[in-house]
Amino acid sequence: MTYHLAIGDRGYSSWSLRGWLLFDAFGIPVQTKTARLYTDELPKLLAAEFAPAKTAPALRIDNGPVVMESLAIAEELASRHPEAGHWPSDPTARAVARSVTAEMHAGFTALRSHCPMNLRVSYTDCAPPEGVLSDLERLQKVWAWARQASGAQGPWLCGGYSIADVFFAPVATRIATYNLPVGAEAQAYVAAHLAHPSFRKWRAMGLVDGADQEYYRRDYPTRPWPGPKPLVAKAVEGTEAMNAACPYSGKPVNHVLEMNGQRWGFCNAFCRDKTVADPEAWPAFMAMIGQV
Repeated sequence: MTYHLAIGDRGYSSWSLRGWLLFDAFGIPVQTKTARLYTDELPKLLAAEFAPAKTAPALRIDNGPVVMESLAIAEELASRHPEAGHWPSDPTARAVARSVTAEMHAGFTALRSHCPMNLRVSYTDCAPPEGVLSDLERLQKVWAWARQASGAQGPWLCGGYSIADVFFAPVATRIATYNLPVGAEAQAYVAAHLAHPSFRKWRAMGLVDGADQEYYRRDYPTRPWPGPKPLVAKAVEGTEAMNAACPYSGKPVNHVLEMNGQRWGFCNAFCRDKTVADPEAWPAFMAMIGQV
């Protein structure tokens, strides 16, 4: 069985992030098809391979049915892969997780509108209006209730990382991007998202998979991204490298980065550039250079 997932720009498409996390964070392989937002690429892709879907993410299973909307994708994967742990196994925690996921899927419209997801920048302030502040108050209440009602002890809402956390991941990034005013417990939850291995991979790809989208540009003062600080690496010219094959594809080296005075090669510019963006996000690269 092969899963095919249509997504938009990784740096900006919050629903695409949810769709992809439902696979990567739970160890389920998926083949992605990416189309740029605000162009005719996405409508053409969906019409050609994911009809009748109109938005990303959209899932096609083998050559069979198309599953539309991230919540439907979540439920389908949870049914097909019960061992993956998409929902908590405990009935109480599962009921809580489903409740908060449904509210996230349908609510928080002021926050979404004023603070669209943008993983390429972080601002010092965005002057949140009353509607956004109200959403943030509700958000913190829901998060605190979920942890209390489910008996969660770790960083996630209902015990282990679940669909509930997947659905709140883009909201956590909005708090990080726009420096939104939330309390210490909510900030800790945001920090857990920014450090999650799958999220770090997604953001690294989102930093380099196309030009900035003008729709998301804001004139607020900026600050460094508040997540884990990446190791320093840079793209360099040439093909001379310590390795002969790309650590991801096994194909011959055509593009190279430099880190700690050593040159490492990749099969294409995207493989190299996503690694430059956050080397530690990529276990295969870290294993190759002997830092795992």
